[in-house]
Amino acid sequence: MLIRKPADIIPSEITPPEIYADRRRFVEKLGLGSIALALPSLASAGNKLAGVVSSNYKVPDPSTPYKYVTRYNNYYEFSTDKEEPAEAAQTLKTRPWTVSIEGLCAKPQTIGIEDLLKFAPLEERIYRMRCVEGWSMVIPWVGFPLATLLKRVEPLGSAKFVEFTTLADRKQMPGIGSRVLDWPYVEGLRLDEAMHPLTLMAVGLYGEELPNQNGAPIRLVVPWKYGFKGGKSIVRIRLLDKMPGTAWNKAASHEYGFYSNVNPEVDHPRWSQATERRIGEFGKRKTLMFNGYDEVAPLYAGMDLKKNF
Repeated sequence: MLIRKPADIIPSEITPPEIYADRRRFVEKLGLGSIALALPSLASAGNKLAGVVSSNYKVPDPSTPYKYVTRYNNYYEFSTDKEEPAEAAQTLKTRPWTVSIEGLCAKPQTIGIEDLLKFAPLEERIYRMRCVEGWSMVIPWVGFPLATLLKRVEPLGSAKFVEFTTLADRKQMPGIGSRVLDWPYVEGLRLDEAMHPLTLMAVGLYGEELPNQNGAPIRLVVPWKYGFKGGKSIVRIRLLDKMPGTAWNKAASHEYGFYSNVNPEVDHPRWSQATERRIGEFGKRKTLMFNGYDEVAPLYAGMDLKKNF
């Protein structure tokens, strides 16, 4: 398949909203005014999740309002526009759904989403999320540690990486017909990153099941990395002995590294990463190293984080 390089994508598809504000008056409303005006209010749209417990993983920042979290999304399988997935993704059928865990593990298995909702306690974790394009949110995710799932399949000593493959169904996902990326969307982590307590398999937000546009029914959340590392609508997890090729790294390796840790000192070729615009706020704030999650720093001890971006 011919891969459409980021340089070939029109700027309005990928550039932060403040730059292309005039088309829908994004400047006046920090990229959100048109969303609030053009789409109905979204106070609650999902099913409540039972048995959710509060977690110690919280940040003092106020959470981004639900209507913005669910109406401003990167989900290229449905559209490269950030507003359109909220409507386009309603074609996605999330039941029945299974996730296969395979590769270098002693007990490979396929698990249905209903069992995934039950086999581990669900926690609400309030995480900062940072997009490579310069905007950020604070989201109350509901999920369970990825480590819990991986321990269940017993990784072999030869396993060093974890690969995540997302759904690519042309019938349900109109964006699959585009050449923005080579589908399916694939992401990956080093095994120690995947096993870190912060790494979450999210099944909900704001106490409800994940909306389709946010990656229903199950997605990856790695809060110290840029948002594109969090694969949505995951159908397969593989344990590997070699670093997997990932979607954006294959499309433009000079712009999107495998690690993709939030780092204010390493700019994207087209965007500074030194500051960010929190959706729903005026002005900009300084970007924090590892998005403020300093506890992950030991994972990268001795590494050149400008070279290994």
